[in-house]
Amino acid sequence: MDALSSQANLAGYKSVLLGANALGRIFPLMMTAAGTITPSRVLVFGAGVAGLQAIATAKRLGAVVEATDVRPETREQVESLGGRFIQVEGVEGVKVEGGYAREVSADYLQKQQELIKSRIKEADIAITTALVIGRKAPILITEEMVRSMKPGSVIVDMAVESGGNCALSVFGKTVVEHGVTIIGEPNLPSLLPVNASELYAKNISTLLLHLANSSGFKWEMEEEITKGSMITHDGELVHGFTKEILAKKNP
Repeated sequence: MDALSSQANLAGYKSVLLGANALGRIFPLMMTAAGTITPSRVLVFGAGVAGLQAIATAKRLGAVVEATDVRPETREQVESLGGRFIQVEGVEGVKVEGGYAREVSADYLQKQQELIKSRIKEADIAITTALVIGRKAPILITEEMVRSMKPGSVIVDMAVESGGNCALSVFGKTVVEHGVTIIGEPNLPSLLPVNASELYAKNISTLLLHLANSSGFKWEMEEEITKGSMITHDGELVHGFTKEILAKKNP
């Protein structure tokens, strides 16, 4: 029923393939008669559904994977997939709601930037998935950080539709800045149309069957799924988060 999760899974998978295709080296460790090739290093920002799928896919391809997230409770999930979790220590200020970050303090962002600076220099591919509900995507990779990356490195900005996590991302384009390829491809699930359509159709049919019975649609206003998906009812705005956003725009 959760369309966001099903599409994010596909997006996370495809992001790794796009990055691998743009990178001029292989992912896995390879020992040959001509010498040993060290594995590529992948850094994933955000350990939600898309980020976890990116971690799993990169790991299966043989890369060394590191990941960071504002939610420390995601450490176990990252490590269960074979990734190394990078955490900002000793700083509070992350507001989480429904499993997603809603607000991040300035102090946390500063500490996170310092941590990222030290790790992104070693990365061959950086994949960003960080979103904050109802807000512009946070800038996690600055131009200075891009400049510090190895020539030929790749950034896949999965948050480009919400403004981007990389300061140099361009919506709908792949650009090269300071020797780094930055992929700003929106709507990654559309690049896997067969599976994206299949999963979305299942999500919608399951939702409709949940909302209806043999006599028609039923509106159980206190039921979690109905309450969370209904925007208006009887001419009134009833969706809490939509109310909050509109109140900020029209104080």
